[in-house]
Amino acid sequence: QVQLVESGGGVVQAGGSLRLSCVASGGTFSRYVMGWFRQAPGKERELVAHISWQLASTYYAGSVKGRFTISRDNAKNTVYLQMNSLNPEDTAVYYCAADREYRVPMRPDYWGQGTQVTVSS
Repeated sequence: QVQLVESGGGVVQAGGSLRLSCVASGGTFSRYVMGWFRQAPGKERELVAHISWQLASTYYAGSVKGRFTISRDNAKNTVYLQMNSLNPEDTAVYYCAADREYRVPMRPDYWGQGTQVTVSS
């Protein structure tokens, strides 16, 4: 069973940065498409970014393009989300996700427990 554990969330002022990390265990990490989703209060969960297993393909939601960067280190079974120029609209619970296939849109087979990101104005 694949387990995903996120870390790095917290409270930051608008304009600040955070880096989220997600460590995977129990599966062949290098073969999974990895992504980050987020869910704000009262809103549906949305895809923020994903990255293919060979780093050949990335996707970013329009609202974060140019501010967020997804990356992965297959040797460490870890995927990262570098978030810059944060604004209050980025406040949400951020979830790490893994998909065994490359599918558009991403349809995760596994989810992390989530980490809270709060951006104060």
